[in-house]
Amino acid sequence: MKAATAACGQATSTNAMVCRSVMAFLFALTVAVATSPETFAATASPATAEPAAQGGAPQDGGDGADADPGKVGYTIEMPEPLTAADTTRILAQLQRLAESSTDGARVTVVMRYAASEEGEDVASRGNTSFEDALRLARAMTGPELRRVRVVAWVQGTVQGHSVLPILASDLLLVSAGGVIADASQNETSADETIEVSYRSIAARRGVFPAEVVQALVDPGAELARVSKVDGSEVFAVGETLATLRSSGQVTSESIWSTSESPLRIDAKELRAARIASGIVNSNDQASELLDLAALNPLDAQLTLGEPVGVLMELIGSINSGRSRRWQSNLTATLESGEINTWVISIDSSGGSLSQSATLAGWFAQPQPPLQTVAGYIQGEARGDAALIAIACRPLLMNPNGKLGGPGGEAIDASMVIRNDELIEQIARSTKRPAALIRGLLDPELEVYRYTNRKTGRIRYATESDLLRGAGDVDSERERWQRGERIELAAGLTTAQAIALGLADGESPSLTDVSRRVGLSEIPPPLTDRKMVRFVEKLGRSHALAFLLLFIGFAALSTEANAPGLGIPGFVAVICFAMYFWIKFLAGTAEWLELLAFSLGLICIAIEVFVVPGFGVFGIGGIGLTVLGIVLMSQTFIVPRNVYQLEVLTQSIWTALFAGFGLIGGFIAFRMLMPHVPLLGGLTMEPPDSAAVNEAEKLADFSHLQGQTGVATTPLRPAGKARFGDQIVQVVSDGTTISSGEPVRVCEVRGTRVVVEAFES
Repeated sequence: MKAATAACGQATSTNAMVCRSVMAFLFALTVAVATSPETFAATASPATAEPAAQGGAPQDGGDGADADPGKVGYTIEMPEPLTAADTTRILAQLQRLAESSTDGARVTVVMRYAASEEGEDVASRGNTSFEDALRLARAMTGPELRRVRVVAWVQGTVQGHSVLPILASDLLLVSAGGVIADASQNETSADETIEVSYRSIAARRGVFPAEVVQALVDPGAELARVSKVDGSEVFAVGETLATLRSSGQVTSESIWSTSESPLRIDAKELRAARIASGIVNSNDQASELLDLAALNPLDAQLTLGEPVGVLMELIGSINSGRSRRWQSNLTATLESGEINTWVISIDSSGGSLSQSATLAGWFAQPQPPLQTVAGYIQGEARGDAALIAIACRPLLMNPNGKLGGPGGEAIDASMVIRNDELIEQIARSTKRPAALIRGLLDPELEVYRYTNRKTGRIRYATESDLLRGAGDVDSERERWQRGERIELAAGLTTAQAIALGLADGESPSLTDVSRRVGLSEIPPPLTDRKMVRFVEKLGRSHALAFLLLFIGFAALSTEANAPGLGIPGFVAVICFAMYFWIKFLAGTAEWLELLAFSLGLICIAIEVFVVPGFGVFGIGGIGLTVLGIVLMSQTFIVPRNVYQLEVLTQSIWTALFAGFGLIGGFIAFRMLMPHVPLLGGLTMEPPDSAAVNEAEKLADFSHLQGQTGVATTPLRPAGKARFGDQIVQVVSDGTTISSGEPVRVCEVRGTRVVVEAFES
């Protein structure tokens, strides 16, 4: 032990500093691990760790804004018949897609002509007006849409003037049941204008031969595909066909239409004639043929108005303060009446079911001028954050996204029941199964897949939901066949959420999401305060939290080995406060402003009451206070115009006046307190300087000056003498005085009393 003590005593200051740093690192690591959400989740619920291991929430660049959008195509469902409103809507969508292509690459759009459904009025097909079809076709072949590659995908029978936009397409795909038929079926007589327009549009693309176009427009024309003696195959119609026949150049021919049988081209004929680029029967086949990663549908619910949107990033924990800020900022976007689309980018573990329910109810029923609230899960939407995501329509998810699962707040059945009415409202508004929404929030809820035995209809419900309102419980139970239980406790992957109808699709990036809701580019963020977004990004950094904890303990260790309060102590206070801000105040910019102001006042109080003077705590406290007041008084960080400069100046003056007021208040309080009756007794007035000097003397013999007495001891030269009743140490003036002789005080200097012999 002694040897160890000696060794420690010989340690250098450098080694001591290294030891303190290592100890601070280990202690910071312990605290960081103990307070991290991941550790808590793994400790609190073993089931929580599994989704985290499986999850694919990207940590960096989760918004996917840098993903290559050129490899993604879009589909537009072509209505039949095509109306003027449909034409306007489709042109607006194509125009926005063209504007979104900033890198020069062409955006692929597949215009899908679906087959007729069972029970559909087939007679209405082909009733598209020529004017509407021509308007769309001209725009498709015009210069404004040169960045859009339009592909027509014919899955059913297309006839009438709906054929014209197909002729204007860059490429033609057909399904096995696809047919292109008589384009002039609703025209009572031949119209030269219509024929010229069809030929002109088709010639711009060159997909359909001119002879085929003529036969489509003229139902009385005879069209044949002939093989000539030189081995070539050509289409011939009318007089050209007659000339070839009479010249003997035709070796064989295939009649496609006659004067009595209008042209009707099926998928095999279109492919054999190389008019169609391929026969495809699924999105995957179409994507592969077109060299695309995926085909995503454009939102069919968009109104005719031009979408103007903003982006709100719902990232991190959800609490009342952040919820109020989001609501306030979103409401402010609607005041101008120009914003009609919100894009909500979500990467959150939740935190407050009540606040999430408020936001979800708002998003599920947008009020004018708001038209669309689109959601995008770029990472995860756990716990109550899932309710916000589900309330958005459409809801798109990153391929590695996660919907539901344990989150920031432990939600039980009673909390879900209290919000049951809101959940039902969200389910009706978004057309999503209410039981699945409740199951995502309550992990104990058992939700099953039920199939109607008679119709085959699928329904997701709990047993109580299934039998609710049924007159005959046994009969109702017999109608439905219960299938497997839907496991919702650990959350859902993107594919699972789409399959269950809780999400509307998959999207690799915010760019793609913006296009699909009709925006030409990613909308501007809700706030233009880039510094706020940067600060909140720092507030979500676990690495920064650990670094702050490490620096804080290292500075505290240094301060403990030095007398007084100095720079290391101030650094430790700042680091611990920042760690508290990140871990327990959600790392929001608003809390940072309040924390800076409060911490500044505390540092000033320490400087005034604990270590009087004007040191680092005083200077740092004033700086933090001014920073907090300035940040809370304005909505920007760096002024960029005259108005913002004026606001910044006003904020700084406000902070300075507040500081002067604080100092003046201390001075006034100090001066007035002794004169206040109730407070006067609490003050201690210092005595005057003369009284202090008098009190500090050890003894005062000035009153003996000139007095006479008797020596009580021989004075050689020091001794004692009596003056009245007082015996005092004295010294003679140099002479020897015997005991009992009378003496007189001739000089007093402090405690030194000089006497001389006195003869009475």
